[in-house]
Amino acid sequence: MKIDILTLFPEMFSGFLNESIIKRAQEKELVEINIIDFRSYSKLNHNQVDDTPYGGGSGMVLMCEPIYDAIEDLKTEDSHVIMLSPQGQLFKQKEAKKLSLKKHLILLCGHYEGFDERIYNIIDQEISIGDYVLTGGEIPAMVLTDAITRLIPGVIKESSIANETFESNLLDYPTYTKPQNFRGMEVPEVLLSGNHQEIAKYREKERIIRTKKKRPDLME
Repeated sequence: MKIDILTLFPEMFSGFLNESIIKRAQEKELVEINIIDFRSYSKLNHNQVDDTPYGGGSGMVLMCEPIYDAIEDLKTEDSHVIMLSPQGQLFKQKEAKKLSLKKHLILLCGHYEGFDERIYNIIDQEISIGDYVLTGGEIPAMVLTDAITRLIPGVIKESSIANETFESNLLDYPTYTKPQNFRGMEVPEVLLSGNHQEIAKYREKERIIRTKKKRPDLME
């Protein structure tokens, strides 16, 4: 998979791309992630990419031309263009799975007071990571990239994904590690039994209990 991220602040991605699972996935060539400063597509002085809104109002609006030029330069028949915006479709695990099957994603990070409305004509999808407003689309782009990359075959073990939170509309089961007793809090005996059938039953039961308690909406 290839992911191109269009941003005004490429430096924000340096740590994100060079640590942990994302770094290893790139090293294994399972994903190619490119950060593109779309100021480089501006034809104006000082690489300007925004201007005041027609009709008046506060703030600055991202202009059509540099964004059109950037997307048209990167786009192929396999591309899927996503705008990160608080007005978009709410991002969920189901959508991450669908997007992980794409060959090429172009993620467009917004800033300022938003996009010129005509930019919507060149995108395929608008996504939000939650009902709140951030200063820009860079953090949402990282969220999508992380959630999608880890689902690419070979990035992490399939067994690690199978029973995760939001699989089968249930949250993940509780886990424990050493010590067996910490300040009087004991690890459940069934997990020490070596009986894998009973452990599987216990974990499935705990997933249901945890989901009913924390996210009953998922079971409706």
